[in-house]
Formats: sequence, structure tokens, C-alpha cells
Amino acid sequence: MANPMYGSGPLRSRNTPSSDEIQLRIDPVHGDLDEEIDGLHSRVRMLKGVAQEINSEAKFQNEFLNQLQLTLTKAQAGVKNNMRRMNKSIIQQGSNHIVHVVLFALLCFFVVYLLSKFSRR
Repeated sequence: MANPMYGSGPLRSRNTPSSDEIQLRIDPVHGDLDEEIDGLHSRVRMLKGVAQEINSEAKFQNEFLNQLQLTLTKAQAGVKNNMRRMNKSIIQQGSNHIVHVVLFALLCFFVVYLLSKFSRR
């Protein structure tokens, strides 16, 4: 059974009774640890590059969304302004249309009255 003070495997820690330091003893059998550490280091650098690319892409997308929101706000204000002007125009022309319809109806009534008056003679 392994002693709880010692680890198992190629790296073993040993507590020294006089200080809080940990001493590591590396087995010479597992000498390829440097290569694995270098491999891990290169992977960490690659992940750092990917994280930086994600960060720059997120900033770009955020700026794009802010510009899109500003453009949509301007477009919404323009549409609202145009709708207000159209409503004013429709109200003004609608009043003129009613006057024209009433005048046309009176003219038709007058023509029918005159035709009926002259047709009796």
C-alpha cells in the first residue's frame, strides 16, 4: 500500500518536516516529460491565438450590431415621419374629395332635374 505522504508515478512529492516546501523527484525513465511540456506549451499558444481571434470577432460583431441598430432607428424615424406626412396629406385630400363628391352629386341632381323639367314639355 502506498504511503499517503508520497505520490505514485514518475513525479513524487515529499514533504520536508522542517519547511512548507515540496520537493519533486523526477524518474529518469520518464525523460520525455520535456517534450510533453513543449507540446502542451504549443497547444496553449494555439488556444491563446484562437481565443484572441474569437475576441476580435466578437468585438467586430458587436460593433456591426450597434451600427445596424443605429441604422434601423434612423429608418424607423424616417418611416414614422413619412407616415405622419401621408396622414396629413390623406386628411387634406380626403376633405377635398368629399367636397368634390358632394358637388358632383349636386350637379347630377341638377341635370336630372333640368332633364325632367324639359322632358314634360
